[in-house]
Amino acid sequence: MKPIIGITCDIYPVGDDRGPEYRLKVNYCEMVAEAGGIPVIIPTVADVEELASMLDGVLIPGGRDIDPARFGQEKHPAADLQNPARFETEASLYENLPKDAPVFGICYGAQFLNVAGGGTINQHIPDHLVNHDHEGGTLQGYSVDRDSRLGAIVVDHLEGKSFHHQAIDQVADGLKVVARHDDGTIEAVEGDGPRWMIGVQWHPERTPDDPNSKRLFAAFVEEAKKFRARRK
Repeated sequence: MKPIIGITCDIYPVGDDRGPEYRLKVNYCEMVAEAGGIPVIIPTVADVEELASMLDGVLIPGGRDIDPARFGQEKHPAADLQNPARFETEASLYENLPKDAPVFGICYGAQFLNVAGGGTINQHIPDHLVNHDHEGGTLQGYSVDRDSRLGAIVVDHLEGKSFHHQAIDQVADGLKVVARHDDGTIEAVEGDGPRWMIGVQWHPERTPDDPNSKRLFAAFVEEAKKFRARRK
C-alpha cells in the first residue's frame, strides 16, 4: 500500500450562515499524490492522538501567522494570526507522532517546526530589510548547504516562489539552518538527528514542474514508504 500522508489545513471564517471553512490549496495534495503518497486532509476536530499512529508522514503546509505569544513576543501590527485551533491540532499531532516519522513543513510549516521546538519568528521582515522582496510570489534563488539532507536532494540552482513576510529568527534546538537567501533570511531548516524533518520557507508546490520541487516531494514520500515498511 502507498504511504498515507496527513496534511493539516487552515480554518477561515465565512460571512454567512454556513460558518467557518477548512481550506487547503489543491496543489499540496497533487504533489503528494504525484510522488506516490495518499494525501489525507486533517481537520482540527480529528482525534490526532489516534490518527498519529496511522500516518506514515505529515505535511504541514503554508498558512497565516503563528500567535507570537507562543514564542514570548507581542503581536506585530502586520501580523495576520492563524486560527489557534490549527496550531493546537498540529502541536498535538506532532507530539504524538512516532519520533522517526518523516515531517515536511512548507512556509508556515517551517515556522511551526521552529516554534514547536522552542525557536522564535521574525514577525515582519521589511522592518529589518526595508523591502518586500519575499512577498507576492517572487521567484528567488537560495544558497544551500550541500552537506545537508536538503543539499543531497536538490541539484543545480535552487529556486522557489516566496509568499512570506515572516521567517525563522532564533533557531530551535534540534534544528539547523541549511538554506538562506542572499539577504540572510533563513529559507530552510532540517532536523539535526536521524529523523527526516525538513522545513522550507518557499512554496515548492507552487512550482510543480520544477525538478527540485519534484525531488523534494519524492524524497519526503520515499521516507514515508521506508517508515511504513519499518512499522510492519
